[in-house]
Amino acid sequence: MATQTTHSDGIPIIPESSANSGTRTTMNGNLKIKALPAEFYDRFLSDRAKKLQLSPIRGLYPLEKKPGVISLLAGKPEPSTFPFTSLTFTAKDPSKENSESTITISQDQLSPGLQYSDTAGIPDLLKWITTLQEIAHGRKHGMHASGEGEEGWRLSIGSGSQDLISKSATTLINPGDSVLVESPVYAGVIPIFKHMDCKQIEVPTDAHGIRASSLKEILENWPEGEKKPKLLYTVPYGCNPTGMTASLERRKEVLKLARQYNFIILEDDPYYYLYYGKSARPTSYFALEVTEPCGEEAGEPYCEVGRVLRFDSLSKILSAGLRIGFATGPEAILRKVDMLTANANLQVSSLTQLIAFRLLDSWGYDKFFVHTKNVSAFYAQKRDIFERELKKWLGGGVPEEGESDEGRLADWVSPEAGMFFWFKLLVDTPDNSSSQYSDEQDSRTLIETHAYANGVLALPGTVFLPNGSKTPYVRASFSLLTEEQVVEAMKRLRKTVLEVRSERANR
Repeated sequence: MATQTTHSDGIPIIPESSANSGTRTTMNGNLKIKALPAEFYDRFLSDRAKKLQLSPIRGLYPLEKKPGVISLLAGKPEPSTFPFTSLTFTAKDPSKENSESTITISQDQLSPGLQYSDTAGIPDLLKWITTLQEIAHGRKHGMHASGEGEEGWRLSIGSGSQDLISKSATTLINPGDSVLVESPVYAGVIPIFKHMDCKQIEVPTDAHGIRASSLKEILENWPEGEKKPKLLYTVPYGCNPTGMTASLERRKEVLKLARQYNFIILEDDPYYYLYYGKSARPTSYFALEVTEPCGEEAGEPYCEVGRVLRFDSLSKILSAGLRIGFATGPEAILRKVDMLTANANLQVSSLTQLIAFRLLDSWGYDKFFVHTKNVSAFYAQKRDIFERELKKWLGGGVPEEGESDEGRLADWVSPEAGMFFWFKLLVDTPDNSSSQYSDEQDSRTLIETHAYANGVLALPGTVFLPNGSKTPYVRASFSLLTEEQVVEAMKRLRKTVLEVRSERANR
């Protein structure tokens, strides 16, 4: 019988002997893992982060846990005064179709969810997700005697990954810094970086991810005397907005450049578990750190780890309303992020963390992977329906009776993960493609006027470009649409493009 090498979700199984040793056995042979020291990150921390101090109260919380200590420390309310005594909810059983299980949280179990807790997250959920990261990415989290992880990483829970991205930006960026961002880029980070008053350096992408050759060219030709970028932001799976999933080769090239030019990769991966591509799942940057050698020491290859700060989210796979995300990366950075949380909102809701943990704990890891596989299959079917109608109405398909064949009205690349299509509206006819409108076509005007008048909306591509330049591209989400709505939306977009074409032909 063949040995199973992947979980039901297609995520590689990390052999126990590999996950619990300081040496990884990979296709490159035995690799020694070297974690970057805490002082390495001093040059990456912002001036504001360097001034942060532990909360005078929360900084002492760990001391309360010593047996025998009577704590007069925190102003925690007495739990017996809370009106909640238990919590019961039902949830789908991923392993059985149309089956539900009932989960009851007793009064004793509920108590931690009703009280203040650790800034980084409630211990049970932190432990569960830490093991998940070990399984999914092959990273070891064994602890040194000092209490720090052997590979220098840990977790912090946030109010969604956006919360953690924003706090990480505050931790790492000074005004005037240059930050490398893939382009097009997730629109939600553009105002974050603008608020930091930094320069957003756009790195072009294509269907295979960040163009490593373009990134290399930017770095090789960096102006002499100007401070080099210390961060690169990317969404490598099912990118919002382009839908692209970065290939393994591109990821390896980018990681190599990160080591060569000394920058940290901000790996924003909310669609990691929404991968439905036919090819093998590309390895995450966080996992690549322990499989890609960066040099030799005493004649033996080694991997240097600590250049990836990873962001995950439960929003796409459990509930967006739970507002739970988690950052995984260097302890020296997340320590500062936790200080920001302690000052701003103390912690993520203990109750939503507890609910998430009880659900995940009742499933176990195998059922969790079955669930994420089911979720990705759901979006794959949604993708297929959307693309079928996109081809029919905008892709040069067979016209309806009484309509003329206008050829292709849009260009796109099929996504392999996530919930978005990124397509170019071809408002210029083939015989007018060299006109002044070809290079300067702005989808914003088309969407906000013509398309909206015809009863359909999408996001103009310009909102995903940090410099706000014009683009003929639009982003369309297919996550919530019924099949009937997709058909009607494509009809309306077709009508819109043909109307604009007609207007231009008559100018």
